[in-house]
Amino acid sequence: MSYVDGFVVAVPAGEKEAYRKHAAEAAPLFKEFGATRMVECWGDDVPDGKLTDFRMAVKAKDDEVVVFSWIEYPSKEVRDAANQKIMTDPRMRAMGETMPFDGKRMIFGGFMPILDV
Repeated sequence: MSYVDGFVVAVPAGEKEAYRKHAAEAAPLFKEFGATRMVECWGDDVPDGKLTDFRMAVKAKDDEVVVFSWIEYPSKEVRDAANQKIMTDPRMRAMGETMPFDGKRMIFGGFMPILDV
């Protein structure tokens, strides 16, 4: 069964193209490490909640947009191996130094699909 890494980040609204470019440059590396699909979604209709919401989760500022993304892998084992490579690959390390968002406010996790229609 497949495995999914999900991410939510806050990106300055004026950095949309820089973020898209950053993600486009990272995508081939994730594929090289075993990912089968990578999807990046720029927030368009992200409502404010009363108790919690996407913006609160990443402490988004007024001038930031919430980005929701996920990376699909064929299995958790492939994802775990990919994460090991990501942490040690010098290309990924260099990309980490130029991220167009505050990585400290990123939320992420691994998810096992239970329905895929």
